[in-house]
This record gives sequence, C-alpha cells and structure tokens, in this order.
Amino acid sequence: MKYDIVIIGAGQAGLSFACSMADSNQSILVVEKRSLELIANPQPDGREIALTHLSMSILKKIGAWGLIDENKISPLKEARVYDGDSTSSLNFRSPNPSDDLGCLIPNNLICKALYEKASSFGGIDIVTDVSVDDIVRHHDLAQIHLSNKQQIEAKLVIAADSRFSDMRRKMGIPALMRDFSKVMILTEMNHDKPHHNTALECFHYGRTLALLPMVGNTSSIVMTVATDKVDDVMAMSVKSFNKEIEQAFHGRFGRMEQQGERRSYPLIATYSQTFISSRFALIGDAAVGMHPVTAHGSNLGLRGQDILADTLKDAIKNNQDIGAISTLKRYESKQIHITRLMYFGTNSVVTLFTNDAPVVKTIRKAVLKIAQHFPPIKQLISRQLTNTNNKLLPF
Repeated sequence: MKYDIVIIGAGQAGLSFACSMADSNQSILVVEKRSLELIANPQPDGREIALTHLSMSILKKIGAWGLIDENKISPLKEARVYDGDSTSSLNFRSPNPSDDLGCLIPNNLICKALYEKASSFGGIDIVTDVSVDDIVRHHDLAQIHLSNKQQIEAKLVIAADSRFSDMRRKMGIPALMRDFSKVMILTEMNHDKPHHNTALECFHYGRTLALLPMVGNTSSIVMTVATDKVDDVMAMSVKSFNKEIEQAFHGRFGRMEQQGERRSYPLIATYSQTFISSRFALIGDAAVGMHPVTAHGSNLGLRGQDILADTLKDAIKNNQDIGAISTLKRYESKQIHITRLMYFGTNSVVTLFTNDAPVVKTIRKAVLKIAQHFPPIKQLISRQLTNTNNKLLPF
C-alpha cells in the first residue's frame, strides 16, 4: 500500500498536521497504537491547555476550533507570579487592554475536535491498535513495517509519538532529556470566590502551586512536588487536601472542594538534536517536550506542524520532493532555533524559581522586582504569552 505521508501518532500534533495537509491532494495515513475509542472519545486527563492567539488561529484555519464546545473555553485575562510567601506579584496582561492573554481548554476537548475534523477528510486514513515496528528508508521512499504485518510505502514519515518517541530513537536522532525529579499533581476544584479569569503561579518553598481558571467558579489546581513526596499528596483525604489548598492560597478563594480524581505526571523535558532525517521529520513533543511552567508545549507543537505543512505545500506547488532533506531543512530552520531558545529559557526559569538555596531566593526576588517595575521586560513576556502578532518570541 502506498501513501504520500505517514504520520505516527494521533495526538494533538499528529492530527493537527493531518488536518493542515488535508487540502494538499496528498494521501495521508495516521497510525495510532491506542484504540479508536480512546482517540475518538478521549476522556478528561486533568490537563488544561493554555492556548495563545496564534494557536487559536491555527485551530481555526484547519477547521477544528468550531468543533470545541465554546461553553468549555475559559478566557485568560491575567497571569500573576508569586515567590514564596510574598504578597507582591509579577502581573501580566495583554498589551491591548481589550484582549485576553489567551484561553484555557481541557486537553481532551482539543484532541476530540482534531480527531473529528481529521476523520472527516476523504484523503486521510486513520488506523488504530497498530504500531510501527520499523522504517526502512531508501533514496526516493520509506518502507514502514506495521505491527499487523502490513507494509506501507511513503514519500515522508512524520513522528508525533510523544516526547519518548520510539521512532526518533530508531531513526538515530539523539535527544537531550532532563528529569526534574518532580511530579505534577492535577485536580479540579470548585471554590466560593471567583478567580476573575486570572492564572496564578505560586513558587512556594519546596513546591510549586498553580491555579488555572476554568469556566465558572472552578479551577484546575496544579501542585508540583519532589518525587518522594508524591505518594503522601496522592494519599491525602479529600478533606485534608481541600484544607491544604485553601491555606496555600491564603483563603482568597474561600472554601475549595476537590472535584473528581487527582492525577500525576512526572516532569521530564526532552529536546531533539535535529528535527529531520532522510524521509523523516519530528513534530510536537517528539521534537520538543517542554516543562509546562511557561505553558508552551501545545503551542510550540501547533506552530511546528503549521510550519511543516506550509513548507510541504510550497514544495508541492514547485514540484519538489516533500521527503527530500533540502525541503525538510526549510522546516527545521524555521522551527528549531526558536524552540531551542524556548526550551533552554524555560529550563532556566524552572531552575531559578524552584531552587531554595538562600542566594537563589535573593536573586529570584530581585528578578521579580526588576521585571515588575521595568515595562519593557513585562511587555516582552506579555507578547510571548499573548502571541497576538502570530510570532513566538524568545524569553
């Protein structure tokens, strides 16, 4: 069987790229090891995705935005960063007072919309419960060996199979990996007092606590703790957990009550040394797996697939080989430099704000004070968060 493009992975990056290429007259196969039920009707996983204006524009362009329930979309009007028990904060708003910073949407709703849109195109086939065993590349094509014993030929293979990508490793692409030895614990909580659509990031000593405003008086609470403390937090009674979070936010939201379960995710960031190889390219977390503190993982993934799709469409228009290194390099050159700045910049932020050494605490407080009272720095970060100019800026 022959296709022009084979995409490995039916997550956000893989499905959005398939949608982006739907009008290119290319035959596309998406291979997913999970079941059809899991990708067609993804269940809540506790993750709220903070989308920039650029990401929203991309979802609108590929036709997925209108498939997301607008009643589940929460505008993000402001973000505040606190250090320790200090009452002062570093505040961010959109440079345009009438604009939001972006919006927050449950991860499963974005994935569901992307699947619904991708599956509606006649030129896109999606196979599930199947994995890729091997890829053999030749000068003018790649042979993909599937776990169901089928063999596929394609001009180009795209890996979108997570930050721990098996295909990235099999294709000989090395990746940096940083294990922060911390775990992110997520849950939803209702509260008496409104959040005013303001996100909070509180760098308490020994842990980090974030609040992401959802629709109504509900928020996603994100607690980051050292790995050896996870079991204690996960084992807490609901009553004790509610009290713990209420006190951590100094009662500003009144009574807080956990809704549903707590979920945990280890914090491991990855960065691929290159995004391309012969007849092969990486997108999404397979290219760059970000620490969530700057909320740019999904945004970088959407941006990257959009750049790759535009690059391939331009090659098709000019009768060029979509799988040629010369074509793929144009994608990589646009995406890799900004992601490198974002990746290492984010890791530096994490190091600065989670190190509790006395000298680092002093530096951290000084950085927050300078940033709060120096408008150019605030404007730069606000533009980064908002992305109204459709460009990603380095920190």
